[in-house]
Amino acid sequence: MSVLRPLDKQPGLNTATILLVGTEDALLQQLADSMLKEDCASELKVHLARSLPLPSNVNRPRIDLIVFVVNLHSKYSLRNVEESLHHVDTTFFLGKVGFLITGAAKADIPARGPHGFSAAGREGHCSIHRNTVVRLARTYRSPLLFCDLEVEGFRATVAQRLVRMLQICAGHVPGVSALNLLSLLRSSENPALEDV
Repeated sequence: MSVLRPLDKQPGLNTATILLVGTEDALLQQLADSMLKEDCASELKVHLARSLPLPSNVNRPRIDLIVFVVNLHSKYSLRNVEESLHHVDTTFFLGKVGFLITGAAKADIPARGPHGFSAAGREGHCSIHRNTVVRLARTYRSPLLFCDLEVEGFRATVAQRLVRMLQICAGHVPGVSALNLLSLLRSSENPALEDV
């Protein structure tokens, strides 16, 4: 079994590398593009993977942050993330792993019928309950973001937060370490990274 380790390579002097893991190829590419548009003092590198482990025959860079993306409308995406987590070295869970739930806005916004009446809550239309992913993030003591990646404005906001997290994890923010990200977890029902 190949385990993804954080120190496979020495860090580039001013390079920060994120690995986005998820089954939503097009949405992950759009998120990656949004991240690369962000103003950043570091040289950003964004890598995409459908699952872990990564192929062992490729020359991979040092990875500073892994973000697992779960689509609330796909049980397969959750299963894929759960299986991929077994291939991550435990030292990554010291602030260098995060979870992103997509489809959350669709689940929270009541649908309007043709006459303007609100339909039943749409979370019932999801394949995965939000609390399932909240528990997963708590189990791995990792930050959790909610975002509907299909909405450009939301995607831009989460891209900005991920770039900030990445800079911290890469050691490019003086006085702040990846371990500080763990302190951003709230003890409430829905931990989230509001202030990164």
